[in-house]
Amino acid sequence: MAELTNIEANIEDWRATHRAGPPVWFEQLSDREEQRWFLWLPVMFGVGIALYFTQQREPSLAAIGAIAITIGLTHIFFRRSHAGHGLTGLVSAAALAVALGGLAAKLRTEAVRAPILVRQLSMVSVTGWIERVEPRATRGQRLTLRVVTLADLGADKRPDRVRVRTQSEDTTLKPGQAVRVTASIGPPPAPAAPRDFDFGRLAYFAGLGGVGVTFGSVERVTLEQPPPWGLRLQAPVEQLRQAIRERITAALPGEAGEIATALITGERGGISEDTNQAYRSSGLFHILSISGLHMVIMAGAVFYLLRLILAAFPLIALNYPIKAWAAFGAILGALGYLMISGASFATVRSYVMITVMFLAVMLDRPALALRNVAIAALLILIVYPDSLFDAGFQMSFAAVVGLVAAYEWLRARRAALPSPGPDERRGPLGRGLHFFAEIVGSTIVASFVVAPFGIYHFHNTQLLAMLANVFAIPICNLVVMPAALGVLVLMPLGLEAAPLWVMGAGIDTMTTVAQWVGALPGAVIKVPQIPSLMFALMVAGGLWLLLWSQPWRLLGLIPIAIGIALSPTELRPDVLVGRDGLTVAVRGMDRQLSALAVRASAFDLTRWLELDGDSRAATDVAQARAFSCDGIGCTARVGGKIVAVAMSGAALIDDCATADIIIARQRSPRGCVVAKPGQILIDPSHLTRAGALAFYLHDDRIRIESVGEVRGDRPWSPSSRLTIEPDAAPPGRSPGFTNLFERFRQPQP
Repeated sequence: MAELTNIEANIEDWRATHRAGPPVWFEQLSDREEQRWFLWLPVMFGVGIALYFTQQREPSLAAIGAIAITIGLTHIFFRRSHAGHGLTGLVSAAALAVALGGLAAKLRTEAVRAPILVRQLSMVSVTGWIERVEPRATRGQRLTLRVVTLADLGADKRPDRVRVRTQSEDTTLKPGQAVRVTASIGPPPAPAAPRDFDFGRLAYFAGLGGVGVTFGSVERVTLEQPPPWGLRLQAPVEQLRQAIRERITAALPGEAGEIATALITGERGGISEDTNQAYRSSGLFHILSISGLHMVIMAGAVFYLLRLILAAFPLIALNYPIKAWAAFGAILGALGYLMISGASFATVRSYVMITVMFLAVMLDRPALALRNVAIAALLILIVYPDSLFDAGFQMSFAAVVGLVAAYEWLRARRAALPSPGPDERRGPLGRGLHFFAEIVGSTIVASFVVAPFGIYHFHNTQLLAMLANVFAIPICNLVVMPAALGVLVLMPLGLEAAPLWVMGAGIDTMTTVAQWVGALPGAVIKVPQIPSLMFALMVAGGLWLLLWSQPWRLLGLIPIAIGIALSPTELRPDVLVGRDGLTVAVRGMDRQLSALAVRASAFDLTRWLELDGDSRAATDVAQARAFSCDGIGCTARVGGKIVAVAMSGAALIDDCATADIIIARQRSPRGCVVAKPGQILIDPSHLTRAGALAFYLHDDRIRIESVGEVRGDRPWSPSSRLTIEPDAAPPGRSPGFTNLFERFRQPQP
């Protein structure tokens, strides 16, 4: 009854302030939400980062800096005036945060700028220092090399770092060694379709200028120059991680040992794809990636263990702040775990968050507070602005914000209730039930909050994730991760076998749960690609709902509802052409894709199916049901248009007279001698410049999107810098593809 009275009072206060008029209404609301304004600082900073990355052309540092300085001076002026204490001051502060976000993103781009390969190089010699050795589940290893020489490329065109896949495993390879390999290596792959995930951008900020595969063995060499100082510091840590992996797999062989390696050292390459898929389908894949869950358990165990040991000595416990000492020890323990786990971006993000929490403990402030989450997010975005588009960053912070907001709401409710009497206090059974209730509740909250992110990035949702987490998370929290801490403590003494046995038993149980839940009907639902605008609306609405404390927070449900309602409105392409021209897919009468594909381009087709929300395998789709083929080519009718794939010059002659869209797998002459009006001719040279293509057919109009056009002219998309000029087609010939950006924005005659 008291809670109901409080809610009614809040609603009445809301109505009263609203009737008072906009100025009074805002001032009163601002006073009530004063502690919450800071929470929007990382949000506005992220908006500036997003604006920078969504530009089609690279902005200049001078322009961004001038904008930031101008807005900063304006904000200072408003702060010193009376206007700066109200709405004007808040707007200017938000604008300054946006400008600083864009500036941070630009500075980060320039800080990591390095050459990127612009074309494929076959069978070239690569010499460099091994930075990292990663195991693979099937065969071979993945090596990250700090390049010294690559073919005959000069320093201005030679990447600083490349990643290559070896054909066989060599256990003697160690970080810090100088090696020479023969490899086919090229630029990081562009997206498989317009608006798909851009691995090239991820590789750019990871310092990778090329990826490829080696031929033959890896040769050890002696180089005159010493390795870079950063590598000299990194190599011992990497060698320690490799030694830990070898000790783990020796004591705990098989799949359980590979998962134990992933949970301790962060190396997931040895886990089989079947196991990975089981964890994905069940919603437990987050367990295999070292992140906030693992960091909290590890650091939390160190914190409570140190506090317990210090409390055992009354002289220390009664005279010194042992809680702060234990928190500092937990920070150091988390730092050690960060280094051993490989310091991947997700782990660094988790370490920053857990450090902020323990610093709050040391300062005798609430550890679980949205303000601490905002500080952690802001620090990460300042140092790594590109992380804003990382799915792990988005999902982890979304989950933490949702859980902390729910915790603060429950804490406020409990504070308003009378304290429980002696008879109402929980016994052992009640505490156990309360523990599992918290797991169920936190799983429900986290699942709801991260669901839009999973759908947007991975195009699926795990409906039974809550069931799997209810069984697996207690095992992970109480068995697996404490045993992992025991492994790290006892390994220097050679006593790691016992905790590894315990850890293996827990891992086997988690894997059984993952396989069981993942195999249940309806465990995974495929979802087609949703519009970015609708996703942004859902995120904005969620932030509004979670970051405010007053009843107006409920207005956030409106953009969430709009985003959900309009998510199915994303147009799906009618024709897709792969970046190599070997894969072509058309949408049949049943609105499903049917493809002509080769084995080498199965990745593109798999990505198209994921974007389409299609659960079929690539091998099932590459049956060409919509195509009619002979020995020299194939044709299909889509949306009243004829799409032809010409595999030879003879097929091109016939297709020029009948087809609307022609994909030539060989380099073709400039246009067709006998052409249909509005005809489109594409050959490999066009795809080299434009990347993969998506066609949208609308009655008499054809709209085309290319990967190069969507990526724009940015440092991580060097292929898009190639100028695409209109063809001067001879009379009687159809123009080629290069002038489509001009022509096909207008209705066809």
